[in-house]
Amino acid sequence: MTSPQNVTLPTIAFLGAGSMARAILAGLQKPGVTVNGGIRVTNRTAAKAAELAGTEGVTAYATEVDAFANVKAVDGAQIVIIAVKPYMVADLLAEIGASLAPGTLVLSVAAGVTIDTFESLLPDSVHVIRTMPNTPAIVGMAVTGISAGTRSSEADLTLASALFATVGDVLVVPESKLDALSTISGSGPAYVFYLIEQLTETAISKGFTPEEAAVMVNGTFLGASALLAVSDKSPSELRRQVTSPAGTTERAVGELEKGGLKELFDTATDAALARARELAAS
Repeated sequence: MTSPQNVTLPTIAFLGAGSMARAILAGLQKPGVTVNGGIRVTNRTAAKAAELAGTEGVTAYATEVDAFANVKAVDGAQIVIIAVKPYMVADLLAEIGASLAPGTLVLSVAAGVTIDTFESLLPDSVHVIRTMPNTPAIVGMAVTGISAGTRSSEADLTLASALFATVGDVLVVPESKLDALSTISGSGPAYVFYLIEQLTETAISKGFTPEEAAVMVNGTFLGASALLAVSDKSPSELRRQVTSPAGTTERAVGELEKGGLKELFDTATDAALARARELAAS
């Protein structure tokens, strides 16, 4: 897991301040991260804007009370993060396009909206990078995929990588892989929570209370993840360390293999990828 050290970024505007934008904003507040010129954030409601108004280095606007809030936020910003819902993207880009200075870097966290869509709706002088962070960004442990646009440069990728490194690890991939990445790291937290949920139900069925089951299962997943994070061994090697020959764990793993767990993950992620492509085409 990467951590930011003495990162300096130019003025940033967030258009939309939902949970993902706020997670990224929290990363930018970490020690060692400097945003020259400050951060501007827009929200639809005054109440939401008020929640951010007291944050050091942040200027918050509400579109319900200021029709020019988005235009004000992007004025002079060198990085603009589009964090609204996908159906809102086209109207928002039409609203701000003429106010973006040449060379502005626009970062999209809008799921399913392609680089081509962004570039077709923005001036040719604006650079675009599409990103796919996942929800562990909330605790600074995201995996973020980033993909270059046709007009973005290596310097743009470096800048985007530095920004998203404030909330976790970064992978630079071609856009053709970004939807597949979303089926692994984007949807991945849900798979992990589902496994925890099912193992918890199994523990309860063996006579443990829900509280006891939560201690066992949650603690085991946390501990195993922490061990993996500090180990120089692969997950397969760590699994073999726990799996004594002819022992109980080997018998259990054998049942999981007979059940086709790997094939099930293949099928599930293929289904997620097909749905991502359906949404991108709609």
